[in-house]
Amino acid sequence: MNMQDRPRDLSPAFSGEHSWCRDKMMLSEDLAGGVPLPAFFRDGGFQRAIDRYAEVCGGSDRRAIVSMWSLYYFSGLSIPYLLARRLAAQALPVAFEEMTIALDDAGLPRAFGVPHAGTIESEIETESFATVGPLLETHLGEAVMRLKACGISAKLCWNNAAVYIDYALRLTGEEPSGGPDLPLFLRGCLPDGGVNPFCGCVTYLDEEGEQVARRKVCCLRYMLPGIPSCGKLCALPSQRNPQ
Repeated sequence: MNMQDRPRDLSPAFSGEHSWCRDKMMLSEDLAGGVPLPAFFRDGGFQRAIDRYAEVCGGSDRRAIVSMWSLYYFSGLSIPYLLARRLAAQALPVAFEEMTIALDDAGLPRAFGVPHAGTIESEIETESFATVGPLLETHLGEAVMRLKACGISAKLCWNNAAVYIDYALRLTGEEPSGGPDLPLFLRGCLPDGGVNPFCGCVTYLDEEGEQVARRKVCCLRYMLPGIPSCGKLCALPSQRNPQ
């Protein structure tokens, strides 16, 4: 891709070591091949994407294929959003109904499009519930509902989203990189009193003096050929191969 073909920078946070985010989230008008998310899930685009990814990866378990696909979805969505919020005080418009998605040749999420650059807030939000709140309220629930309809549990979906949210919050916040657990994953209730779907999703444990992150629910990647283990992060003891 030459410089003239590159999408315009959506956020000042997408620079330096985070410049890869430019290719993961951009204005919808700059996203080649973008499809509105509601139409993508409603009109068969998602099923075709899963069929294509199953063909490419050689997997036979539909649950594992959908789960792996969702990992790409949640990483490409949540990490750029949280980097912009934490590093540039920028609230990107990530409502499910207003975004677009484009796929790569394997059927995996390649990039997301947003309708505009959002707003710049008066100060950077550091509290984890407040930071994640708009993403949770306007997008994640809608995505989980559609993924759940394809045969994987809501708990698995939320855990797949949680690992990337934990990563981005630690990368940009004041919390140390190896624990303790973030409030977002400790409290059973959201600030509005609702059930917190992230509670317990990521826990930090002390193993022989090392702080190790651990998922609550396995992502099933071990059921796909050629996909490496997520190591000590895995919820299943049998799959925690040294990395």
